Amino acid sequence: IPPNFNSALYYRHITKWAEQVVLPAEAPAAMRRAFTQVRNGRPRPALVEFPADVLVEEIADPLVYRPVAASRTAPDPRAVDEVAEVLVGARQPVVYAGQGVHYARAWEALRELAEWLGAPVTTSLEGKSAFPETHPLSLGSGGRSIPKPVHHFLQRCDVIFGIGCSFATTHYGVSMPPGKVMIHATLDPADVNKDVPADHVLLGDAGLTLEALVEAVKDRVGEPRRDQAAKTAREIAAVRGEWLEQWMPKLVSDEVPLSPYRVIWDLLHTVDVSNTIITHDAGSPRDQLSPFWQAQAPLSYIGWGKTTQLGYGLGLAMGAKLEAPGKLCVNVWGDAAIGFTGMDFETAVRERIPILSVLLNNSSMAIELPVMPVATQKYRSTDISGHYAALAQALGAYGERVSDPGEIVPAIRRAVRKTQEGTPALLEFITAQEIEFSLFK
Repeated sequence: IPPNFNSALYYRHITKWAEQVVLPAEAPAAMRRAFTQVRNGRPRPALVEFPADVLVEEIADPLVYRPVAASRTAPDPRAVDEVAEVLVGARQPVVYAGQGVHYARAWEALRELAEWLGAPVTTSLEGKSAFPETHPLSLGSGGRSIPKPVHHFLQRCDVIFGIGCSFATTHYGVSMPPGKVMIHATLDPADVNKDVPADHVLLGDAGLTLEALVEAVKDRVGEPRRDQAAKTAREIAAVRGEWLEQWMPKLVSDEVPLSPYRVIWDLLHTVDVSNTIITHDAGSPRDQLSPFWQAQAPLSYIGWGKTTQLGYGLGLAMGAKLEAPGKLCVNVWGDAAIGFTGMDFETAVRERIPILSVLLNNSSMAIELPVMPVATQKYRSTDISGHYAALAQALGAYGERVSDPGEIVPAIRRAVRKTQEGTPALLEFITAQEIEFSLFK
């Protein structure tokens, strides 16, 4: 009789595998199928639903179950040779690395391929930190807001090699320009030709794919293309320098209210980036942070688009700290985001998870101001208020409100010390209603 919620039915569209167990004896087989899906192929969640009456039943002895194996698949060797020929013969290839490089832990192979080709590397937002952004061949990461070198090289290249990516069309990913030779290397065949037509395809684990390509490229070029790499690095540096010069007034601004870009710039140059894991939130913090933050180590930046509620970054930072207790774990969010999940900061206090929370408080959903003028005027729909440092203090954390540009760096240092002592810290920066982003069309 309705309403009757069926998890296996309704979660089928957002899981890799979903089934309902109706007989106790079927539980081992159902778990075997689920774990096989989780441990093989593209990483995605699986769901096994047990009705309450089945869940309390006993399974007859002996329990017949053994852990399932995890396997990896490699691309067709002939396709690898074909792609190697294209990359070696390209005038200016660009490597676009996605989250699959992280899953495969293929960071060294990615770097080796780029250096042998002398090719620049950019990443998706989810793939950010797969390639060190301090490397001379790094263009920075893709996303909605991007560094100028990403746009510059994607426009002028002749070949784009996507590895461990979906090439999905999204507002939160960089658009692939038309007229390029597209090479798509992915673990999931469902992604091939979905949004971007592929000229060449490699199906397989990103690590095995990159390792095979490196060997094929070595066979063809004999030694790393150092001259090409140096030329490309000079061009990247020139374009990046030009771009940073345009943004420097905001990055070092002494204006009050604070420029959010000044806060991010000072954060970047105050913490030990190599020992930091950072994530943004949806909206302005994502688009302000991702172009300018230079990730150095793999898995040091948790990038995401907008598939969740605002405030999702808080939980990500806490999870990162539990996984890597020796690292500084930071979430950068706004006053709208803390309105969604701010009380969960109490979890960090209660469970002694010493994260650093950087809150950009401009008393507004500023990114919405250009598209909601009437609602703002009539109903104050974009207006927000609160003293969030005081909230953090009331919850038992370290909280500090900063409005003076000269206090940004000292406040960051104080907060980092508090996290090292085991206390979660929230820095509330009173910022301007900034609506300019590093966008290119």
